[in-house]
Amino acid sequence: MLCFPNAKINIGLNIVEKRDDGFHNIESIFFPVKLCDVLEAIVDENAQAGTVSFSSTGISISGNADENLCAKAYHLISKDYSMPALKIHLHKIIPIGAGLGGGSADAAFFINLLDELFELNLAWGEKHHYARQLGSDCPFFIANKPAFAFERGDKLDFLELDLKGYHIALIHPGIHVSTPLAYSLVKPAKPATLLKELILLPIKEWKGKIINDFEKPVMEKFPEIGEIKNKLYDSGAIYASMSGSGSAVFGIFKSKPDLPIFPVNYFVWQK
Repeated sequence: MLCFPNAKINIGLNIVEKRDDGFHNIESIFFPVKLCDVLEAIVDENAQAGTVSFSSTGISISGNADENLCAKAYHLISKDYSMPALKIHLHKIIPIGAGLGGGSADAAFFINLLDELFELNLAWGEKHHYARQLGSDCPFFIANKPAFAFERGDKLDFLELDLKGYHIALIHPGIHVSTPLAYSLVKPAKPATLLKELILLPIKEWKGKIINDFEKPVMEKFPEIGEIKNKLYDSGAIYASMSGSGSAVFGIFKSKPDLPIFPVNYFVWQK
């Protein structure tokens, strides 16, 4: 069975406060975009039930195959439901460590795939429970529709946010921004105006009002990321921002943009 896990962008991201468990409470708008990986799972009749093998192509994935989030999702669910052995293959297209949620998307889509493939009839609450154990933004990809995310990013209020007719461009310069480093650069604070209110403004009014708290300190450390944002505005973006803790930057345009020529090592996508 095949599925196509997609990326997300953060439209605004406020680091509200540090939690007692060491995590942070955030507020952000998660919005799905059509940049996708390709994920396949087939039953392995020659292997023992409850086991899984993982392989990948495309962008290189570091670490042990058993540590991949898809493999972790399989083992997590197999504790509660009997499933045959599987072969998992992931063709990785979404840049890794870019603030686009690609790994979380793979895991969440795989939970949905297992549910459909083996007719587990998992309730939303069960899927959310499994996804939450794999990553704070994994639950978003279970429903995969625009949402206001809060607390660790795992609590969601779904929104009627429609960008149909607009074009989105994503640029990733290949810079890896460590999430712990990004958090160390930000002082948590509650925003003066709630993001849930700002997102109701016309898109042309988002610039300068909807901000990503990571953006300023990360761009000071990596000026190249800020240069990308400026180039997107120079190309006619209505709104541009870094996504998540970086380093991907997105721009929203009224029409398909004529983007500048970026270095060959940059990842460039638009839809």
